[in-house]
Amino acid sequence: MPSEDVVRADTQRWLERAVIGLNLCPFAKGVVAKGQLHVAVSDARDEDAVQARLRDEIRDLLALDAQVRDTTLLVLPLALPDFLDFNDFLDRADAVLDELDAVGELQIASFHPDYQFAGTDPDDVTNCSNRAPYPMLHLLREDSVERAVQAFPDASDIFERNMATLEKLGAEGWAALGVGATKESP
Repeated sequence: MPSEDVVRADTQRWLERAVIGLNLCPFAKGVVAKGQLHVAVSDARDEDAVQARLRDEIRDLLALDAQVRDTTLLVLPLALPDFLDFNDFLDRADAVLDELDAVGELQIASFHPDYQFAGTDPDDVTNCSNRAPYPMLHLLREDSVERAVQAFPDASDIFERNMATLEKLGAEGWAALGVGATKESP
């Protein structure tokens, strides 16, 4: 397992170079600059442990004012390495939102090193818009998403713009960003 420091550094590099650097999420820069992003690195290895940690992170996020913590990235370096298992787990993640009466307050976005949109090939560079160095669950406040969408003139165009950006960058350009997980020596 990579150390927590390595996981945090990999996550920070991905945020800086891909998410903010390529402007894949035009709302991320402000949240990061204001220190309102919480990165939680979990040592969970199985789905039950991930679900328990997710429950804790949702409670923690809801307990704080958005000015203090607007969003949380739950990073899972030891859990759900298979994308299909990760994708199946998302139903359990949504069930936690429901259990905690957080539907309508929070939403969960998903990222994975092998993320693949339905109908795409595994090596399609557009999948990189949701690829991260480790499996991640991104907890977003619905109110913050609404405000960001209102402030961004063409929010509905973000997905298409991201696809065009990634197609122009290409697989070699994505690889050159160096935003994957650091391989530690044994």
